[in-house]
Amino acid sequence: MATTLFDNGSHKNIWLEELDLGHAVQANQHMIVHGQEALLLDPGGPKTFRHAFPEALSLLKSAKLTRIFLSHQDPDIVAALNPWLTSTNAVAYASKLWMRFIPHFGLDRVMMESCHEIPDEGGVIDLDGCELLILPAHYLHSAGNFHVYDPISKILYSGDLGASLGEDYAFVSDFDAHLQYMEGFHRRYMTNKKAMSTWAALARQLDVDVIAPQHGAAFRGKDQVARFIDWVDGFECGTDVLAPYVLPTNPLP
Repeated sequence: MATTLFDNGSHKNIWLEELDLGHAVQANQHMIVHGQEALLLDPGGPKTFRHAFPEALSLLKSAKLTRIFLSHQDPDIVAALNPWLTSTNAVAYASKLWMRFIPHFGLDRVMMESCHEIPDEGGVIDLDGCELLILPAHYLHSAGNFHVYDPISKILYSGDLGASLGEDYAFVSDFDAHLQYMEGFHRRYMTNKKAMSTWAALARQLDVDVIAPQHGAAFRGKDQVARFIDWVDGFECGTDVLAPYVLPTNPLP
């Protein structure tokens, strides 16, 4: 099922959701289409490809998929990169930290030539005249992590930051009620409050109408966006709450 988050006639933001992933964690795929070019964010694994590829082609119409963005190195982000690259003429972008790890997902030498490094400070991708900002979001949760800001739709694609698990709605309407689906994930998977607050300071410099994570519901509207950024700022997680280790005694199967 596809949801259009923004459409002004020449620029469109499409959310591919409710893909059948079996036992795999739920994951959102997003496309930004501007003019005759499209960018796919975080293409996912092989099960995702089986559903997302024909859906994406049907939605692109006359546009071509020319860019693939990888927010970090996890399998739910990168594992299907090879079939996406071999089925299109797209090029991919990933953190320079992960360029020598990505081939472990099955990319051969020819496909690796289609992958471009993102420096730590990020950069700008020109999508047929639309300048997409590739923003540093390191340690949220990966050491080399990036988000995408679309200045036309004012959508901030936040990868695993903002992820939620277990809710049955697409957009957050009650932020306080939504916390139960977010807090545990962020406390374990995000690195620490310094990384969280550093991101919040950057996000406040942007004009954002929607924050779209890679898992779970999106935050739509200025109020929900502001609530989320305020919640992130100073949130204790990861190394902030790390307890002392103890020697294990539990038997494993």
